[in-house]
Formats: sequence, structure tokens, C-alpha cells
Amino acid sequence: MPRWGMVIDLDKCSACQSCTAACRMENNTPVAGPDQAAAGRTILWNEVLPFIEGEYPNVNVTLIPRPCMHCDEPACIKVCPVQATYKNEEGIVLIDYDRCIGCRFCTVACPYTVRYFNWFAPQWPEELKDHLNPDPEVAPRPVGVVEKCTFCAHRLRKAREKAEAEGRAFQATDYIPACVQTCPAHARYFGDLDDPNSLVSELASSPRAYRLMEELGTQPKVYYLKQG
Repeated sequence: MPRWGMVIDLDKCSACQSCTAACRMENNTPVAGPDQAAAGRTILWNEVLPFIEGEYPNVNVTLIPRPCMHCDEPACIKVCPVQATYKNEEGIVLIDYDRCIGCRFCTVACPYTVRYFNWFAPQWPEELKDHLNPDPEVAPRPVGVVEKCTFCAHRLRKAREKAEAEGRAFQATDYIPACVQTCPAHARYFGDLDDPNSLVSELASSPRAYRLMEELGTQPKVYYLKQG
């Protein structure tokens, strides 16, 4: 069984935020208006964050893309009182929106702040409605639940169904999230971390590789390659 993970090369990433746009359109992520944004209620499943070191004028800014870390030991699962968030057998951390009661315990427990409470009913201008993904698995979530990056798990289901329809075995390379597919710099790599022959597994073992706050013991499955 695959254990899906991602590697992001910070030497290649230009912080163009194509990944953010692709994630929003692929997953029908709600767009906050000016009032909601001013209240800190934006929803970005995949965003680029600036990390600033030093003091002006001698500062170093590192721009780090941050999806859900899909931890092997996720703190969010341990605190959910209704078991709405869970990790599937392939290591992807998901949310059952029908079970979620919006208590937001998981958002507090997550050290990476990748979970968002949707305070408002999603609305899109008429000219943007053609951009919505019609897949029922990514239909707009009901107001009052927590949502986050899923590694585009609906794409995994479709890839398996396509392989079965074509009468062949499913390959790990059949499935990639939207953010990986759209990255113009090819800074993102995705695949099975348990496959020693996969590129993502090789890069995760690189001397340049590190994980955010891995000292917490959450064992993130998103790795970063340090800037040279």
C-alpha cells in the first residue's frame, strides 16, 4: 500500500502561487471577500508563507509553500471528539464533513495551522462559476465545518478507476495533486515514500531534505529541500 508524500524544492520555487490558484479551483475552496479577509477568515488550503530571519537591513526571507503536512502522527486526529478527521490506509489525513461539528479542536491542535473553519457560505461571482469543479467529492462544503488540503484524494479514486477500466494495474505515477501538476517550475514532487525506487523517496532522503517542526514528533509527509 502506498504512503503518499510530497517534496518541495525551495531552490526551484518562485512563490508564483500557481499552486494556490490550482488548489482553489480543483477543490472549490471558498473565496473570502474584503470583510471576511479583514476578520482573518480567509481560506487557503495551499499557501506560500514568508519566513524572515535576521534584522533589517540584514534580513533573509524564505518563501515556503505550505499544504497540509499529512502527518504520520497527526495531532488533529487525537483531539477530534466526533472522529470527523482521520487518516486513511494510504496515509492521507481527511475530514468527514458530515461528521464535523465545527468545534475547531483540530485547528488548535495542528501546529502547522493548515486547517480552516469556513465561517461563511461560499459564493462565487457568476463569471467564476465555470471554474468550479463539478466532482461531487469536492462540492462546496456546508458552512460551519473545518476544511483543508487532502492531497486531492478524489484524483486518487479517479486514477484507480481509470486503471481498472483500462485493464491494468494502478501505478503510483497515475496520481498527482493539482498543485504538483500546475507548478511551472516543477518544484513539487509527489509519490510513494515507501517505494525506494521512487523519485520522491530519493529526494526525501537527500541531505538537503528537512521537515517543518519535526521535533514535535508529528512525522510530516511533506519534505522541503533547502535552498543552496
